[in-house]
Amino acid sequence: MNASPSSASAAAPFVVLDFDSTLVKVETLDALADMVLSESVEADAIRTRVARLTDQAMAGDIDFGEALKRRLELLQLTRTHVEALADRILGELTPSVRRNGRFFAENADRIIIVSGGFREVIAPVAAELGVAPERVLANDLIYDDEGRVTGVDEANPLSREGGKAEALKALNLPGPVILIGDGWNDAVMKQAGVVDRFYAFTEVVRREPVVAAADAEARSLDEVLHAEGLSGRWSFPRSRMKILLLENIHPLAVQRLREEGYSVETLKGALDEDALIERIRGVHVLGVRSKTNVSARVLEAADKLMAVAAFCIGTNQIDLEAAADRGVAAFNAPYSNTRSVVELAIGLTVTLMRDVVDKSAAMHRGAWNKSATGSRELRGKTLGIVGYGAIGSQLSVLAEALGMRVVFYDVVERLALGNARRLRSLDALLAEADVVSLHVDGRQSNTNLMGPQQFARMKPGALLLNLSRGHVVDIGALAQALGSGRVAGAAVDVFPEEPRTNDDPFDSPLMGLKNVILTPHIGGSTEEAQEAIADFAAERVLGYLNRGDTTFSVNLPNVQLADVTGGHRLLHIHRNQAGVLAAINRVLADAGLNILAQHLKTDEHTGYVIADVDRDYDRALLADLKAIPGTLRFRILH
Repeated sequence: MNASPSSASAAAPFVVLDFDSTLVKVETLDALADMVLSESVEADAIRTRVARLTDQAMAGDIDFGEALKRRLELLQLTRTHVEALADRILGELTPSVRRNGRFFAENADRIIIVSGGFREVIAPVAAELGVAPERVLANDLIYDDEGRVTGVDEANPLSREGGKAEALKALNLPGPVILIGDGWNDAVMKQAGVVDRFYAFTEVVRREPVVAAADAEARSLDEVLHAEGLSGRWSFPRSRMKILLLENIHPLAVQRLREEGYSVETLKGALDEDALIERIRGVHVLGVRSKTNVSARVLEAADKLMAVAAFCIGTNQIDLEAAADRGVAAFNAPYSNTRSVVELAIGLTVTLMRDVVDKSAAMHRGAWNKSATGSRELRGKTLGIVGYGAIGSQLSVLAEALGMRVVFYDVVERLALGNARRLRSLDALLAEADVVSLHVDGRQSNTNLMGPQQFARMKPGALLLNLSRGHVVDIGALAQALGSGRVAGAAVDVFPEEPRTNDDPFDSPLMGLKNVILTPHIGGSTEEAQEAIADFAAERVLGYLNRGDTTFSVNLPNVQLADVTGGHRLLHIHRNQAGVLAAINRVLADAGLNILAQHLKTDEHTGYVIADVDRDYDRALLADLKAIPGTLRFRILH
């Protein structure tokens, strides 16, 4: 975008806004057509004709006044229809308009709405945004005695082609005028010389002839405000911030991020390191699941990256230290799929104890093998849980409810739930448990936690479940233990090496072994869990982008923040070294800024300062804050 005021000291411009597909997401006549034609047998044909006329008028292919007249003739509107749309039009506000309410409140005296739409529909939106009635230039509908729309006031210039320019020129506005609109009749205003800068607004619809005629394209209101130095002076526009989501992340996350105005790109599969390095340039937020490794090399190539979101529980696929060294926040969803993993663990335990998989396979081959031999109940058996975090502790509760005894082992001190009993060593747990279920994290020290020695210490005939991380179990040793009968059965959901996509082959020494269940890393793959993960991780990302909130970040100091109100928020991530806070405050004091609120949180390596300051400052301040020794990342909000 290259449209901008001539200097930072230029007079604040008058802002002229179109209505349909700009202030609101709909075209008024298209919305009215849906209401009028809801029960008409000719609905589809008429709706298509109305939409075509709208597009032709907005693209400049047909005279606006003629298009308006023909659309009204097709629709046969009544006052009831118009009032019904006016009642619900506030629900159709464009997202970037809705989130910039403060801009409208603070600049109401310099905002004008100019539209070929209808005053009765526009009035509620104007009132909501604080725009005075006399600053709404729109068409006035004419009704007959029975409340049917017979046309518009043809004395109003907005009823005809070029009327917007004529109506706006009559205001004789004293100063720079910018125009934000999506249609050809908006472009005509620039061509007529009644506005200084025209932004083709494309958040709702993009019309190529209009974009070509504009000074700049604006994918959201944020971009215009940023370019014009208005609300959010130097805050980077959301629509120009790129979010890349890999590995088929749930659509709910995509929807939430796009609703907030961010540009989101999605890919179904994972990317290897080299491919990710190619894609990461220009990306502000990266979203991954378990198969994409965000290495130090990737982070070094990430020229714009602010945050990495793991849409899963674990974060071992992210080099958290390298991310922190670059001021890149990392988030995950530590609790969202807990119930799904626990339910699968219970189901797999029952299935293994009853030898269901082998009996089912025999049935598919036509063999009837009804026998109670080797088939056991859960009740009274001992479940040994290795790792008593969110998943392990909830598994403990459900297993007890089914009549199992529960013992657990964890390197961290954990509160035992119910009648669960903590054991002081893994060996003690292995000797006592009929079922061993692994729920440890992905740290490297857990590699081959279960190897030949551990299998040898298991209770003969015990079962093993691994729904944690693939490298936790020595797969070759497990295959030998199963072959010898030392381990009676196993359920494995995670593997040291997993296919990147569903189209890639899978191979394992465990394939074909008796009473072994292999599942393709689906512990958290339920519709409920994926939706919860998408919601949780997306909200963490939005909290960080919109407020600077680092709650639940796994590599930066955690600071919970409210929305920015009445000022600018300066966010400074730095190495935890002496003198940084003092240097920040000196820069702010030298700039004559009053600190409205300030937070400082540190961990062993990193510090995070959040300062809310008065709204007026010189842009040179930003360079001074970035130049403070130890700075890793600096940005501003609003």
